[in-house]
Amino acid sequence: MPSSMQLPANLMEYNQQLQRCIEAMGGLDKVETGGTPRDTVYRENKLVLYRYRAQKKSHTKRIPLLIVYALVNRPYMMDLQPDRSTIRGLLDAGLDVFMIDWGYPESSDRLLGLDDYINGYIDHCVDHICETLKIKKLNVLGVCQGGTFSLCYVALQPAKISNLVTMVTPVDFHTPDNLLARMVKRVDVDSLVDAFGNVPGELLNWLFLSLKPFRLTTQKYVNLLDIMDNKQKLENFVRMEKWIADSPDQAGEAFRQFIGDFFQENKLITGGLKIGDHAVDLKKIKHPVLNVFASEDHLVPPAASKALKSQVGSDDYSELEFRGGHIGIYVSSRAQDQIPAAIGDWLTARS
Repeated sequence: MPSSMQLPANLMEYNQQLQRCIEAMGGLDKVETGGTPRDTVYRENKLVLYRYRAQKKSHTKRIPLLIVYALVNRPYMMDLQPDRSTIRGLLDAGLDVFMIDWGYPESSDRLLGLDDYINGYIDHCVDHICETLKIKKLNVLGVCQGGTFSLCYVALQPAKISNLVTMVTPVDFHTPDNLLARMVKRVDVDSLVDAFGNVPGELLNWLFLSLKPFRLTTQKYVNLLDIMDNKQKLENFVRMEKWIADSPDQAGEAFRQFIGDFFQENKLITGGLKIGDHAVDLKKIKHPVLNVFASEDHLVPPAASKALKSQVGSDDYSELEFRGGHIGIYVSSRAQDQIPAAIGDWLTARS
């Protein structure tokens, strides 16, 4: 432990290093995200459907895959930068990748519900891709909340889907280690939505950060001092911070339904879930299912995701465990080597 004489000197040195770090970050060029070439192929309200271009000319016949991302963050986490891009890895694995970008809801979208997102937007994107490619069925990759949406969609529209991949997807929202569910279980979501209309993304962002307050706030900025002389690592840090802060507001009715039906009443497990006028029964999912989860996920604990096995009606159910966390499964170097190739191999064997 530093002596009373050492402590002021240490603090002064830290402040000097922090100032150098701030100056170094200020000198960075504008940091961009993404980079994989893509084309807009469909639009509806705020939604944009992208189709990504193959990176290898050898991929003359590719397996179509629609990525359904969560509403609560921006989907460019799947294509953060060229060397940390799940989408680029999926393209290299021989897949024809489409992804939904939900955009930024405005006050006019506050009445959008889960029926609009699942039976409306997702279904329209599936139909558009099938019509464009002249196919009858499509493969779907659902990510986090988008995986929960995908489970509902496949259960409601089984004839339109060939194979289903879920990634860090919550299924059982009441596992004992689900800290997020415990925090929102008794939230008066009706009053929250009635007060705000659309729920501010900044509010949710602070909620997520509060799950690991030291690790996700103080510690990462202390660690920043170790990379202040490395421009590439600083750019990586800024790129990640940009994504974390880029949190769209949530359409009020959809948020009300998702918190109430999933987090508070756990209806995927207990039953009684309806999307619009349609009952959701996961036993109707008889398709091949690959469930990818992260062993150290603080947002979607493994048990919350692995509960899927007992809920679906599929005889072809597989699990893939990634040794890492909720964010690392998209951007870590180990994930880049493992996850996209494994998904590609699994889909190729079933296509």
